[in-house]
Amino acid sequence: MLSTIIFILTYIGVAIGRVPGLVIDRVGIALLGAIAMVVFGIVTMENAVAAVDFPTILLLYALMVVSAQLRLGGFYTWSVSKILNLLPRPRLFLLVSMIVSALLSAVLANDIICFAFTPVLALSLNRAGLNPMPFLIGLAVSSNIGSAATLIGNPQNMLIGQVGKLHFAQFFLWCAPPSIISLLGSYLILLAFYRKKMNLHQPVASQVAEEAWPVFNIWWSTKGLASIVILVILFLTPIPREISAMAVSGILLCSRKLKTRSILGLIDWHLIILFCALFIVIEGISNGNYPKLVIEYLKSSGIDLHNLYILAGVSAVLSNLVSNVPATMLLLPFLDPTNPVEWYSLAVSSTFAGNLILIGSIANLIVAERASPYGIAMTFKEHAVVGIPITIFSLMVLFLWTWI
Repeated sequence: MLSTIIFILTYIGVAIGRVPGLVIDRVGIALLGAIAMVVFGIVTMENAVAAVDFPTILLLYALMVVSAQLRLGGFYTWSVSKILNLLPRPRLFLLVSMIVSALLSAVLANDIICFAFTPVLALSLNRAGLNPMPFLIGLAVSSNIGSAATLIGNPQNMLIGQVGKLHFAQFFLWCAPPSIISLLGSYLILLAFYRKKMNLHQPVASQVAEEAWPVFNIWWSTKGLASIVILVILFLTPIPREISAMAVSGILLCSRKLKTRSILGLIDWHLIILFCALFIVIEGISNGNYPKLVIEYLKSSGIDLHNLYILAGVSAVLSNLVSNVPATMLLLPFLDPTNPVEWYSLAVSSTFAGNLILIGSIANLIVAERASPYGIAMTFKEHAVVGIPITIFSLMVLFLWTWI
């Protein structure tokens, strides 16, 4: 019973994102839940350590090192700067910017893409006198959709791939088609909403210094891009993904110019701690056989999570209640390890669901926060107006693809 209380309080806290009277975020709440599971003896120290899926943590960490290499090399800001000459043609610029962010998010962390792209887009759109909203929402939406296509596109996909022992190429072949169609549909939906509003924005003076952006370094960026190519090749071999990623990240740390401290300073330690804490919380609730009881109750109520449509729907709802990663961890024990399509469906649906509302994914919040210093306010309502139809369309594409 105590484990259930701790689990419920932890997930409610993660869903709300704060505790009244305290300055504590989702990571802190999850960590407190893990600490409570150990302190009250629900999970022993040994079991807590064993509960953490270290291959997933190592893969996540290694890919963050690769992303840090590209970020310090100025590759992200260089990429978006190369398409700025399309600004006089707003519709084409929107399409190209969404394609670029989706492609990069498929092989790198979508959060990093949004973090790096937003300032360059915001400043350039302001100077061009364009309405920045469709382009910034397009950035968030496309990065989420693009990240759904591969096992390394976002944290929840990495977790699903590691736990389910999924094949990299097979995952891509199943998940890429609905992602591509959803990306095109999202572009058309954005055009429908903003067709007559793209040039209604007055230039806004920015106080943010451009010098704060990383300067493009061709050698550092080439090393980062080469490491990605090598990783994808290695991921197609029987070598464990975490071993391949750690080896490549270790080579990147051997630099004569980039300090180790600079690279490791860009590691998202908060996300890693969130993963570890949730592993322990899930272990605590699993000790009481509660997942099995829950799935039996759901089946008796006519809700079978092995039904791909129901699984995708539940995943989408949970992802907007408690965010993608906690929702994924909650649903993983219910999946059939012999049916990879269930794992594919969970990966795509939990990622697509992030486009529903502003707080649906970290990528959305990063875009909103990074655009704010440039005088751009992305409100909950403005995002939801296009986010909801985009998510509905994407999930319909997923349902159709599942049926086919």
